[in-house]
Amino acid sequence: MPKPGKRREFSAAEELRIVREAAACTQRGDIEPLLRHEGIYSAILTAWRKQLALHGSEALAGREPGRKPEQDAKDRRIAELEKRSARLEEKLALAEKLIDLQEQASAILGINLTTDGER
Repeated sequence: MPKPGKRREFSAAEELRIVREAAACTQRGDIEPLLRHEGIYSAILTAWRKQLALHGSEALAGREPGRKPEQDAKDRRIAELEKRSARLEEKLALAEKLIDLQEQASAILGINLTTDGER
């Protein structure tokens, strides 16, 4: 048991173990002894279950406390350009699919899509 007044910290492996042990409890009243033994409240177990369901076991690892570091102008510009690049790649993929679809439709209908300059 931790010392009184000291907040207990759980590793991701411990949290996952406790959640799995709680999931294995099938009879009514089986979870309470587990919670007492581990020294946690049911709300903590509920939060861990929710994190695990939403984001997988990586979410149980937690984050470093404190604010996120501020981004300077260069980092913001890089993030903006990466977002723009991803959007343009998505548009390009869609355009290529549409061109393939046009080619398939023209082949089915027997229409020649070549122009005078492409022969």
